[in-house]
Amino acid sequence: MKLISYLKEGHEQLAALLNDKVFDMDTLHPELPSSMNVFLNYWDEYLPAAQAAIAQVEQGRLVPRNVMSINDVELLAPVPLPGSCRDGYAFRQHVAAARRNRKVEMIPEFDQYPIFYFTNHHSIVGPGDVRCMPDHFEKLDFELEVAIVICKHGRNIRAEEADEYIGGLMIMNDLSARRLQMEEMLLNLGPAKGKDFATAIGPWLVTLDELEQFAVPSKENHVGLNWNLNMKCWVNGVQVSAGNVADMDWTFAEIIERASYGVDLYPGDVIGSGTVGTGCFLELNGTGKLNDANYSEQWLQEGDVVEMEIDGLGKLSNTMVKGEDDFSILARKKL
Repeated sequence: MKLISYLKEGHEQLAALLNDKVFDMDTLHPELPSSMNVFLNYWDEYLPAAQAAIAQVEQGRLVPRNVMSINDVELLAPVPLPGSCRDGYAFRQHVAAARRNRKVEMIPEFDQYPIFYFTNHHSIVGPGDVRCMPDHFEKLDFELEVAIVICKHGRNIRAEEADEYIGGLMIMNDLSARRLQMEEMLLNLGPAKGKDFATAIGPWLVTLDELEQFAVPSKENHVGLNWNLNMKCWVNGVQVSAGNVADMDWTFAEIIERASYGVDLYPGDVIGSGTVGTGCFLELNGTGKLNDANYSEQWLQEGDVVEMEIDGLGKLSNTMVKGEDDFSILARKKL
């Protein structure tokens, strides 16, 4: 099923989405919660109840009150307040292309273990405007990704069992301020300020039962579920990126295994896949310049609209807008 969070009377409201109609959880069943975080914390209890109620709606046996169109609600991030947000590095094609463009060899450690970094879970946004500071527009980039949300507590989770901890999939745009990122990573620490201003997820969370028809085996010598889902990105209506979730080399199950080693994962923790091949301007610009010395780089500008679509997961649209403050941290460098 598809789960959304939207703004209702100034507060987060959890709802199910069916045929572009929005059904508040508490109208489907009085004991279902109004927030995604509560729903995730009692996933094994609430999900079957919600699925049963939606089945009754489809059969005409339940007619909830106050049904709205998806076009009439202000969507939030499906998981508005994640407990944490990690982002992986799962697509070998992207890593290999980025290293080739820098004229360095493919790093062998990529094939030995999955890695991730922590980003700012307080800067999660859904569809709509993304507020940017002046320094963010210094080589502002999109990153086309898919993400999961954890739906039950676990620690030292083995990859063979890790798919049971995935509540569903959603689109992720890991926005990146490349100048900030590249400068700080000269010190071999990060990414930090180049990443922490905004990460967009949405437009809804799709549970795994709805994606069974797209399931495919993981790649050789890997463990866990994968899905044949086309991924695309447009900037101002022009397609710039295409890939497939099935191109992931490291699976979410394997990323969960590493993330949970000696650490508790909790319901509501979000984990991104990392960028699909061709899934950002950094890679596309590097490839363009490698093939043509006169290639003109492209970066996101104020007012640009980024639309990401993944089969079965909907379309996530965000507009880059300038914040009210003209403060520049880059201008404060000592040298």
